[in-house]
Amino acid sequence: MSGMRTVVVDKIASVTQACGLSHEIRIAADISCVEGMVLVVEILNNKSTYNTLELTSGRMAKIARGDVVVGALGHRKALFGYSGHIPTALKPGDVIQMLNIGGVLGICDSATPDKGKPFDCKVLGAVLTFPYLGERIGIPARVGYRALDFNAPLDTRGVPVVALAGTCMESGKTAAAAAIVARMRHRGLIVDAFKATGVSLRRDILAFEDAGARRTMIFTDLGVVTTIYDQAVRFGTATFELDPPDLVEMTRRYRALIDGGFPYLVATLDGAVAGYAYAGAYRPRPAYRFTVENSVYLAPATHRRGIGLQLLQRLIAECEARGFRQMIAVIGDSANAGSIGVHGRAGFSMIGTHPNVGFKFGRWLDTVMMQLALGEGAGTVPPAP
Repeated sequence: MSGMRTVVVDKIASVTQACGLSHEIRIAADISCVEGMVLVVEILNNKSTYNTLELTSGRMAKIARGDVVVGALGHRKALFGYSGHIPTALKPGDVIQMLNIGGVLGICDSATPDKGKPFDCKVLGAVLTFPYLGERIGIPARVGYRALDFNAPLDTRGVPVVALAGTCMESGKTAAAAAIVARMRHRGLIVDAFKATGVSLRRDILAFEDAGARRTMIFTDLGVVTTIYDQAVRFGTATFELDPPDLVEMTRRYRALIDGGFPYLVATLDGAVAGYAYAGAYRPRPAYRFTVENSVYLAPATHRRGIGLQLLQRLIAECEARGFRQMIAVIGDSANAGSIGVHGRAGFSMIGTHPNVGFKFGRWLDTVMMQLALGEGAGTVPPAP
């Protein structure tokens, strides 16, 4: 990767929250002009209006000339504000524009007078992530990896759904949705709220929570989890899966675990998803029903920050509370010292190694087996169902 260097950024736009980035970032001079490509830019001008950026935490921050900002390439077609497109080519030093407060970057085609001219941004480079644990191999960061599946099935399980659509920014969609949530709550109903389209603005779902929504999600939330596993499949040996599952399949797996009574946890850091963990059945036969197998996956930028151990410890507590007695860790690749060490610190004992049982990336891989007794373990007989 040519021209690789480290930069310290001032602000990280919410559109990039899936990446779990820190403020110290490695960038490269090679830039692919595709939607979702994450870039570092320097702001070149000041503005008196429309001069804020939503951060990954959902907070709004004023930006000014000289700020170094992380955003992402994207097309934008809007009745108000700025419309623009992705350029056909980019290199460090080129100037593009910021098209909205979520951090979408591109070439501005039109602007409404009330917003003024957009921020001009000098391109510094493409953001790199390092999914190969312990290696210095960087790949360009992307905010997404798959197109939406328009044929995905919709099963609301009999729960009524209210859908609200608007024509453009500032047309009142969020305010109307929050008002609907509040009125339903006053009528004694339990309401969950979900933002399904648009730029990933955390402020919208915070408005739903303020109105009384029990749980909220934004369309990138599940996509973030899927992206984490996508990178683990494509670039890592912790999982022996070869083809990344799409969002529909990840949603099906999540639903199966929840319906089966297993815990599924997500960790956030500075408003962005940092990793996730879950437990599932160790084997399908009923005699194994008190034993679970655990899985923990982290966003590339959050390794070595103690998040994996915290997720694992919380997962252990959740499984103990649900009456499970043993937890098995099947760790892909005996060279995966990070995962083996985290499980050891959580109290797992080494059971053994299955040598050369997997083949991925052109080489044979081991699996390491570790085990932890939960609660009373084998000391007592579990209660009858």
